[in-house]
Amino acid sequence: MNTAFPSSTRRSIGDILVAAGRLSSADASLIMEHQRQHQIQFGDAAIALKLLTEEDIAFALSKQFDYAYLSPSDTSLSTDLVSAYKPFSPIAENLRAVRSQLMLRWFNSDPLHKVLAIVSPGKGDGRSFIAANLSIVFAQQGQRTLLLDADLRAAAGGGQHALFKLGKGAGLSGILAGRANLDVAALPVPGLPGLTVLPTGALPPNPQELLGRPEFGQLLGSAAQQFDVIIIDTPADNDFADAEIISARAGAALMLARKNKSLLPNVALLAKRLQEGGVTLVGSVLNDG
Repeated sequence: MNTAFPSSTRRSIGDILVAAGRLSSADASLIMEHQRQHQIQFGDAAIALKLLTEEDIAFALSKQFDYAYLSPSDTSLSTDLVSAYKPFSPIAENLRAVRSQLMLRWFNSDPLHKVLAIVSPGKGDGRSFIAANLSIVFAQQGQRTLLLDADLRAAAGGGQHALFKLGKGAGLSGILAGRANLDVAALPVPGLPGLTVLPTGALPPNPQELLGRPEFGQLLGSAAQQFDVIIIDTPADNDFADAEIISARAGAALMLARKNKSLLPNVALLAKRLQEGGVTLVGSVLNDG
C-alpha cells in the first residue's frame, strides 16, 4: 500500500501547536532558541522550559504524520485503548512490532489472507485488549480495518462493547440470524479513521450453531472485499469450542498467553487442535499486563 502523507507532514511541531492555539509565537521562538543552544529536539526543549506537555507533543506528532490519536481528555472510548490514547508508549510500540510481524507472516503474503483470530485458552488472558489495540495500530497504518467481536459468550456490555462504548445494535448475532447486514451492523469509530467495529449484538442461546453456519463464512468473505485487515475477538477455548470454529473460518490465528496465568499444557493443546484443523498459527504474544 502506497501512502502519501498530506501537506501537514511538512509543518513543524511549533507551527502545528501555534495554529492549534496550544503555543504562542513568542513561546515558540523561546523554544527554538533553547533548542539551538542545547542541540536538542524541539519537544525536549519545550518540556525543559515547561512551555509544553508530553500530551502537546504527542498531539503535534499525530498531526505531523497524519497519525490517529485521542487526547486523554477525550472520554468517548475506554482508556484501555492505549494505542489510541498513548500511541508513543512502550505498550503501543510493542503492538506495532506485532503488527509488523503479522504483515510479514500473514497479511502481505497472499491477497486472500485478510482475516486473523485472536485466541487463548483461558478467561482473563486479554484477548479483547490485544484484538482492540492491534486493530487500532493497523488502522493507524492506513489499513481499512474491521474488528469483529465474535465472543458471543461475553457478559452483556463487556468485550469490545465496553472498550469502544458502543450502543445497542444488531451486531454479529443479528447478521448470522439474518436480521441485518454488515453495512448496517458495523460501526465506524469516531476519531480513529479506518477502524470499524462489528460488536456481538444480542447474545444468542446457540453461539456454536450460529458460528458454524455458512453465513459466518459468507460474512467474512463479504468483509474481505471491503477491508484490508479483519481481526476477530474470540471466547476462551478452555470453556467453549467457538474459538476453533472461528479460527477455521479465518484460516489463521494469533495465540495469546498471559504471564504467570496461562498454563503451558493448555496453550500447547489449543495450538495442536488448531493446527490439526488446518489453521495457520501466525505467532504468539505473551501478555504480561
